[in-house]
Amino acid sequence: MLGSIGMPELIIIFVIALIIFGPRKLPELGRSLGKSLAEFKRASNELRSTLEEEIRMEDQKATTAPKPAEVPGAPVETHPDHEPVVSGRVDKSA
Repeated sequence: MLGSIGMPELIIIFVIALIIFGPRKLPELGRSLGKSLAEFKRASNELRSTLEEEIRMEDQKATTAPKPAEVPGAPVETHPDHEPVVSGRVDKSA
């Protein structure tokens, strides 16, 4: 973020801010800016951890969910839009 801004540019920005806000208001603005950035970082980390926890819980549900019981010898039904599905019905006509 500050990779392209060098020391001369920072000094110029500081001098302009000092002229605009004055020496009494500048430290107060710096503190409030620092608190705002810290709060934003805390909120974004909390959001990220919440999302990761939700993803982990969904993955855990998917791996522990019971699979439908397959009947040996059951015919496989196919649907044009889906993968083959094993039917629970057994064809007794054969």
